[in-house]
Amino acid sequence: METKIYHADTIKEAAKEIQAGQLVSFPTETVYGLGADATNEAAVKQVYVAKGRPSDNPLIVHVADITTVEKYAQPLSEKTRLLMKTFWPGPLTIILKLKPDALSKSVTGGLETAAFRNPHNEATLDLIRQAGVPIVGPSANTSGKPSPTEAKHVYHDLHSKIAGILDDGPTQIGVESTVIDMSGEVPSILRPGAVSEAQLAKVIGTVQSDHHKVGKNEVPKAPGMKYKHYAPNAQVLIVADDQWPAAMNWAAQQNSPVGVMTTEQVKKENLIPTNAEWFSLGEDVHSASHNLFAGLRHFDLESSVTYILAQEFDRIGLGEAYMNRLGKSAGQQYFQTPNK
Repeated sequence: METKIYHADTIKEAAKEIQAGQLVSFPTETVYGLGADATNEAAVKQVYVAKGRPSDNPLIVHVADITTVEKYAQPLSEKTRLLMKTFWPGPLTIILKLKPDALSKSVTGGLETAAFRNPHNEATLDLIRQAGVPIVGPSANTSGKPSPTEAKHVYHDLHSKIAGILDDGPTQIGVESTVIDMSGEVPSILRPGAVSEAQLAKVIGTVQSDHHKVGKNEVPKAPGMKYKHYAPNAQVLIVADDQWPAAMNWAAQQNSPVGVMTTEQVKKENLIPTNAEWFSLGEDVHSASHNLFAGLRHFDLESSVTYILAQEFDRIGLGEAYMNRLGKSAGQQYFQTPNK
């Protein structure tokens, strides 16, 4: 299958592919998604095949308006409407109880709930409107690999497996949306993202943080809760602030190249050895979140490093989302000073 590249002036053609049951990758403000008609079960199943994704890992349904959500979900609570009014379009995914048989089990992972999102990207909103259907959209990468923040990342993983890619340039945020579960008695964050717990609580009051690990036989309510995610070929090691001198000394002694991902300031404060390849995370946690997946992709596609040393940030605000993704990519492994 030839994978076509679409742009703003060819969205109509991309929408026709969706209507025909084909898969088209689309841009959002967070990462690129892999789109299929959420009402077409055969098309949705092809998303799992293309990604190599476990079938009990639910998909996020992308919509262009709240009216579409009301068609499938049970009556929206006042708090849910407040969240939509405040954060949509934007990087917030909301899990809601569904009307009976409203969406295929292939979309929901067999649950009675579904995750909905209204992305802040005009090209994709236009795609959804022209397709005339809600569009499922997990990240457009091979399952378990770093999420794509540019069209070229999607092409690398999925060319010849999908019909097309709507290219709208690099994404702005770089880590996936915050996921909040509004299907229970107390709102609960299942995946941190650009919308923080504090921001959510300011709008709707008490919000629980529930980043628990999902059991082997338990179906996750949101993507990224159960299976290995965001992992490049090289082993990622998280480096705490006070460990950089030791980490650079260790890297200099390695027989193979080592990848290093830090802000500009950390680079200034530490001598990067000649056998290490540095990738800039920019100036702060905001740029680091934007560049994290791009850096992991860089070392996968354009380098031959065995290890990647990546900078730790405080788990505050966007740092919570950054560390969530970095922790998963590293298997929660930190650099530790070798015993002498």
